[in-house]
Amino acid sequence: MFNDIKLAIIGDAFVGKTCMATRYVNDIFIQNTNCTTGNQFKRKIVQIEDKQIKFQIWDTAGQEKFRSLAYLYYRSAIAVILVFDVTNRETFNNLHYWIKEVKAKGDENAIIIIVGNKIDSQIREVAYNEAYQYASIQCVQYFETSALTGEGIDKVFTYLAKQCLNISTCTCITKDIKSCVHKQTLIIQRGCCW
Repeated sequence: MFNDIKLAIIGDAFVGKTCMATRYVNDIFIQNTNCTTGNQFKRKIVQIEDKQIKFQIWDTAGQEKFRSLAYLYYRSAIAVILVFDVTNRETFNNLHYWIKEVKAKGDENAIIIIVGNKIDSQIREVAYNEAYQYASIQCVQYFETSALTGEGIDKVFTYLAKQCLNISTCTCITKDIKSCVHKQTLIIQRGCCW
């Protein structure tokens, strides 16, 4: 039996969302990836401990003209990855917009993490400590990755799979996570403070 996990990857355009998803699912890097229009969908089945997880990965468009549609993909997601480009401060500054959107329109129990991508670059505009501190203030975990080299990619998805297993093993009245009997316990386990 599979534990299905709907996961949304969101953030500004050109931060590497599609490259991250492709690196995780296919273990390849495509240099000249076109900008996502609308969304892309990928699947991957992984084994975590004694459970099989089926990730349903929704890669959303980050362009301004598609932002109003992004919530359609993260509103029912169990996990949301907010991605920014460590070489582009504007994408980091825009995390505030994305977090506000997810909190307003996403599942209130969704596991949210922030990922700084493109750490393979020699030039950084956002330091690790600054991003880590921002994530701490938002009460979410922070990871750094390179879709180019693959560094940190598996760590992100393994973390999410393990966190989502905590949700799926609770005793729920219905399949809706919001009605979970152990909701308060899950919030404590996930370190959520909002």
